[in-house]
Amino acid sequence: MKAVILLSGGLDSSTVLYQAQADGCECYAISFDYQQRHRRELESARFLAKKLGVREHQIINFDLRQWGGSALTDNQLDLPESRSLEEMADHIPITYVPARNTIFLSFALAYAEAIASERVYIGVNALDYSGYPDCRPDFIQAMQEVFRLGTKQGREGEPISIIAPLINLKKTEIIQLGNQLGVPWELTWSCYAGEEKACGVCDSCLLRLAAFKELGLVDPILYQD
Repeated sequence: MKAVILLSGGLDSSTVLYQAQADGCECYAISFDYQQRHRRELESARFLAKKLGVREHQIINFDLRQWGGSALTDNQLDLPESRSLEEMADHIPITYVPARNTIFLSFALAYAEAIASERVYIGVNALDYSGYPDCRPDFIQAMQEVFRLGTKQGREGEPISIIAPLINLKKTEIIQLGNQLGVPWELTWSCYAGEEKACGVCDSCLLRLAAFKELGLVDPILYQD
């Protein structure tokens, strides 16, 4: 069965790519260059897609900087740094990109229907402290209905399924799953800063580092001193 996998190059999406392969899917990866601050992640997406031997890897280009509204698309906004997990959980952070997953899933749906895919895999996670609104179960359920109503496949009784295998997992559980699947963590990228080395102080780095530490593991990517 064919599956389109949303692949950012990060820890979560990489695990989902390997899960799709383990599920027996013929994998088609899709990544997005939206002029994000951390475009460095696309390098990891390319490496991972090549390493796994996906059937096809699409990189879609568009520019969300013209709208701003997020520290990931507006360099005038500072990235949150050195926050505690409690501070991260307090409110939706400035790193939330307005409607990003709605945009991503729309592209993935069009791609999936064009190649007669049965599934779209996405690495959203509702238990991360970031609390993004478009990473929650009710959002995925709503988008599943869009997939059913907005496509020929859906109207003809064969809707494309959204598969979100990580949505109720803790970050430590995602790493454990990735270890079982053989995800090469050294090829992944999570940092929002997007420099040559991960910053180690943005929310994404801190969540990642905390999970590896809790498991008694060393994160193999390079961090700034």
